Amino acid sequence: MNDPLGDMLTRIRNAQMRGKSTVRTPASKLRAWVLDVLADEGYIRGYEAVEGTAHPEIEISLKYYEGTPVIRELKRVSKPGRRVYMGVGDIPSVRQGLGVSIVSTSRGVMSDAAARSANVGGEVLCTVF
Repeated sequence: MNDPLGDMLTRIRNAQMRGKSTVRTPASKLRAWVLDVLADEGYIRGYEAVEGTAHPEIEISLKYYEGTPVIRELKRVSKPGRRVYMGVGDIPSVRQGLGVSIVSTSRGVMSDAAARSANVGGEVLCTVF
């Protein structure tokens, strides 16, 4: 698999289109860090590690409001073929601040607002609305 994070985002989108309550994805540290940001921002209910399989997996609990998914749009910005790095002043605000950009910085993976308050830039992984 060339893009593990893109794979996880696609699994989340597909599961929400089908109305699933949970979705499983292979476990990795980067995926867990991104899921931490999604949980902190209120886009997912949470996640937990699933043991007992040949390869470790993460089970993500998706969040719905009145039958519609909370995540309306989930886009991968920085891809393996084209990495996107931005300084603290260039980090985009998603839908005039209603959405969140997830940024990988030298201080860890965080939301765009947290990166601005920490005064650090980095690789823009994805945007969520």
